[in-house]
Amino acid sequence: MQTKRQIQELLSCAGIAPNRRLGQHFLVDLNLMRLLIDSAEIGPRDIVLEIGAGTGSLTEALADRAGQVVTVELDQTLAGIAQSRLAKAANVQVLNMDALSNKGSIAPAVVEAVAAARGKVESSTGILPVSSMGVPPMSIRGIPVRSGRGQALPLDCHGQDARDTHGRDGRATVGPIGPAPIEPPVLLVSNLPYDVASPVMINLAKGPLIVEAMCVTVQKEVAQRMTASPGGRDYGTLSIFLQATGEVEMLRTLPPSVFWPPPQVDSAIVRYTRDGRKSLRIADMDLFGAVVGLFIGHRRKMLRACARQAPPELGGRDIWPKILEQLAIDPTCRPQEIPPQQYVGMTNLCRQVLRSP
Repeated sequence: MQTKRQIQELLSCAGIAPNRRLGQHFLVDLNLMRLLIDSAEIGPRDIVLEIGAGTGSLTEALADRAGQVVTVELDQTLAGIAQSRLAKAANVQVLNMDALSNKGSIAPAVVEAVAAARGKVESSTGILPVSSMGVPPMSIRGIPVRSGRGQALPLDCHGQDARDTHGRDGRATVGPIGPAPIEPPVLLVSNLPYDVASPVMINLAKGPLIVEAMCVTVQKEVAQRMTASPGGRDYGTLSIFLQATGEVEMLRTLPPSVFWPPPQVDSAIVRYTRDGRKSLRIADMDLFGAVVGLFIGHRRKMLRACARQAPPELGGRDIWPKILEQLAIDPTCRPQEIPPQQYVGMTNLCRQVLRSP
């Protein structure tokens, strides 16, 4: 970890200053950085993804605890500083690139780097990759790998709902087909750049690259959106995705003074923990995103008015009155009043209708 003075000296020697346009506000309160790391509960088999490496201050501490660290930094000069600082850390890979290929997906190179990191952890612990064991591939905490149009692959031979078959210590337990093969967990631990925080977290909840947990610093207004309840002003797509797939808690509000340079707003440390049982209720994650977008994209309209805008891939306008009726959802409600589990129900019923003859 680096003090404020050390970071300032690193940037001065490189002849640069923090770029506010890129959200470069360095966390310089080392006690709060320790809180962030401790709250993530990082284990020696965990793979940590960090978005926004900066000068590598947080990365240095992550490398001491994690099995592998993949850290991404858009700024070429900062990436070079981080690479130099972390040159002796054999378990760290620094990527100088945008973590998002666009606002809809994590960059393929980041996905590939995490996959390679997983292979290194598996090799170092003597655990065979799941794909070599003749069973369906498995993600973390019983969350399935997704294929095709977001369809979940069954995790047992009967196609039944999977349950949590292992703990954070990485030890496999007995599942429906014997010892459950697992993959090392992936965690997002970051001082997230403000301009990419929401799309990064939505993507990592949606997949195909799925994280088991996120422990991040974000603007307080983003933290409020993450934890917002239905009906509130802050409730929206981010709230729905995170709460439909896991649990979210705001751990600490951070004043501007703990960053350098200080931002103009408060920030917060927030933790998200994925819930495999919740996630498995979503039959098609891509369809779920489309359904949420259909309604939340017109949050001030009534549901029945939003449904009239349904495109053919969502069955068109004619199927939605029946879907709302069957789920006992009042069509005069506004999208921001609908809780995450009802969006899941709408998605699953829409999927059934689309698949029916």
